[in-house]
Order: sequence, then C-alpha cells, then structure tokens
Amino acid sequence: MKYSIKVNEVKQKEGKESNIRGFATVVFGDSFKITNIAILENKNKEQLFVSMPRYRSNERDENGGTIYKDVCNPVTAEFREELYGNILEAYNQEITKGKGQDVPGKSEVEMPEFSVSVTPYEKEGSSIRGLARIYFDDSFIVNNVSVLQGKDKLFVAMPAYKTKQIDEQGKAIYQDVVYPVTKEFREKLYSQIINEYDKAKEQTQTQAQERASQVPDRAPEKEATPFR
Repeated sequence: MKYSIKVNEVKQKEGKESNIRGFATVVFGDSFKITNIAILENKNKEQLFVSMPRYRSNERDENGGTIYKDVCNPVTAEFREELYGNILEAYNQEITKGKGQDVPGKSEVEMPEFSVSVTPYEKEGSSIRGLARIYFDDSFIVNNVSVLQGKDKLFVAMPAYKTKQIDEQGKAIYQDVVYPVTKEFREKLYSQIINEYDKAKEQTQTQAQERASQVPDRAPEKEATPFR
C-alpha cells in the first residue's frame, strides 16, 4: 500500500513539561488521510514512539478510570513496524532539516484497496443506526465509523474530536480525525458503507424472523378439574 507522511515538530513551551514531540499525518494514495498521530518520548527521554489517534470509550478499567481506544491502527506487525519506522524517520528529517517533507518513494496517486464491515446498532434517542470498520489492504483498520439517520436518508460520519471552537449557534465544532480526501473516493467509500449496512440490517431481520418461526406454539392448557 502506497502512502505519504508529513510531520510537524511540537516546540516545547517554557515551564510546561510534555512528552509530545510532534504530530504526523499519513495519506493513503491521494485518497484517505489520517491525522493526529502523536510522536511521543518515553519517561526516560531515551526513545521516541508513535501513538495513533484515540477516542474515549464508555468502558472503565479496574480502578474506574476511563479506557481510551485507537481510532485506527495497523493490523499486522509487519505494517506497524514499517509505518511507525517511516513516521519516526520523517520526524528525524523534520528536526534535522527544519522542514517537513514526505518520505521518499511512498507517495503515489491511487485509490487504496479497502473493504468494510458494518454492524447495525440502534440506541433509543440516538440517530446512530450502525457502526462500521474500514480495512485498508488488510493492513490498516479504521474503527468507530458511524452510520447515522439524517432527515431524509442515512449518512456516514467519520471519527471526530471536539475542538475549542464554536459555531454561530454556540455549539461545539468537531474535526474529523480520519477522512477521505477526494470526492471520488468519498463517494465510493460512503456508498459501500451504506450498502453493507443495508445488507447487514436485512440479514439481522431475516435471522430474527427465522428464530421467531422456530418457536413452537404452546399447547392450550387443559381446564383444571376438581378432585372427587
């Protein structure tokens, strides 16, 4: 899978300790962008590592703390090692040359190969109708993609984070973490997600009907007779 990487160094503010050293953006082909990939330094300040964007889940750990899950991540160890290694290489080039640049030989205009899976999911009082996953070339997965019910039709919402900005109505503005770059790829991706949702919903309804038809009819209860 072809991709390009762009890295920005994070300058440390005086008096504020942070282990964040930079942020990376990865683009698959020219079609799908992953942002907010953090480049962190461990506590001993001896080694850098990569952290994919995360979202806050409703789950809790043993101590009652919030559990955060990756929005997206490499599926295989081989691709994870390759991708993270190239991100750190791009970061080193950034701090050495003072100018962010793509990793040589990784950029190519193309639509990445992908597949999707969708699970119908409805919650009372919510517009969510399903949750989807996107698999790129069996090497990279994007989680937490939502199928929502709009006024007239279903639509797809990519994972997003809440910014500090507000709109004209005073509501918080959200920014997508991962998203299609081109109109062509967006239409192709979103239409496949909706199609897979329709298939999954139909299959779920069919299975529910089959289970209902397999429940045996209860025999009418005999009228009790008095003892003699």
